[in-house]
Amino acid sequence: MNSKKKAVPEQDYISFTKEMKKDYKILVPMMLSMHFKMVCGVLRNFGYDVELLETTGPQIAEEGLRHVHNDACYPAILVIGQFINAIKSGKYNPDKVALIFFQTGGGCRASNYVSLLRKALKNAGYPQVPVVTISLAGIEKHPGLELTLPLIHKMLYAFLYADLLMSLVNQCRPYENTPGSAQALADRWTERLAEELSHGTFVSYHKVKENYRAILKEFSALPRTLRPCARVGIVGEIFVKYSPLANNGLEQFLVNEGAEPVTPGLLDFFMYTVYSSISDYKLYGLHPVTYRIFKLLFQFFNRKKDDLIAIIEEDGTFEAPAHFAHIIKLTNGYINVGAKMGEGWLLTAEMLELSESGVENIVCTQPFGCLPNHICGKGMMRPIKEGNPNVNIVAIDYDAGATKVNQENRLKLMLANAKKTNVHDKHKETT
Repeated sequence: MNSKKKAVPEQDYISFTKEMKKDYKILVPMMLSMHFKMVCGVLRNFGYDVELLETTGPQIAEEGLRHVHNDACYPAILVIGQFINAIKSGKYNPDKVALIFFQTGGGCRASNYVSLLRKALKNAGYPQVPVVTISLAGIEKHPGLELTLPLIHKMLYAFLYADLLMSLVNQCRPYENTPGSAQALADRWTERLAEELSHGTFVSYHKVKENYRAILKEFSALPRTLRPCARVGIVGEIFVKYSPLANNGLEQFLVNEGAEPVTPGLLDFFMYTVYSSISDYKLYGLHPVTYRIFKLLFQFFNRKKDDLIAIIEEDGTFEAPAHFAHIIKLTNGYINVGAKMGEGWLLTAEMLELSESGVENIVCTQPFGCLPNHICGKGMMRPIKEGNPNVNIVAIDYDAGATKVNQENRLKLMLANAKKTNVHDKHKETT
């Protein structure tokens, strides 16, 4: 009998250890300012020294292109460029800094970001910098930073708070009497909530609901003026959809053009990934224990979102997001919930939900060459239009080689068409 033990393959990445937690600064890439500031508050609560990178400008993409092939996904170029630009700035000690990366572990190119980032760090002369991946799939092990239930619990409330603020800002900005007042109010709440989330061992749900109502009350009191306004939905690949760095400040551009941007919340994406794991049980035979865990997690997320919707409707001033169960039902006859590469069926469902709620102008943002988005986004435009004749969907590619002028011209053409056909999705009431 052969007594030799099977060789264990050598780990090909640097783990973030418990010792590193004591004196390493963790850099967080920018995607959604309010969301990620609150996530940083949660991480500080658990003893991590984190900093959100808020750098912008053409140098970010230029730095990314020095280390990543231009055929790579545009979000990868930007995130990698932002990280390396920060390390090269001299502001941080390369021997005492780590980078955090949020990952779903799906089948799209985003699953290769971490490998690309580590290769880029090595090429840039920083092979010692750990890259910490956060994923529900548990792709890698980092003993110094693990997704514990208390951490997930607090992050959930960070997403709920930030989704609410993002929705209210977008519903107020085009109508505010004092430009910038809605965003200023949201920034004050973001700082306050990030501070709250950075303290205590648990979240008081009673306090969370109090905060919801207080936020709604303050936004309701913002002076706004009634005027007809075309609402424009924003969907697409998660990073390009949300990040002003990636979409050239799309939301602000729409506001400047007299439109109201309508962007689905980030929590829906996490609920989509959890629900997709549940559907895998029926499609592919997921392990029963894992299935039950995901089902409980989904039910918990669902209850929290439903409570938020009820409080918004109770206030009566602003439009609430759709229940996730309804979003799932909208896919019937259009796309199967087994289509879950990248944004998958959720992308189609978001366009259908926007159309159903009266948002008839939709921008589908996608990185150039993003296959899941081309199939579930651009590829679904025709059947969606056939079922919803009034909807006007424009697919726009974002890439390091794409020009901002061309993107904005296509957006202006869409808005001109909305005005020509007198498409004003709703009128805001004066407050």
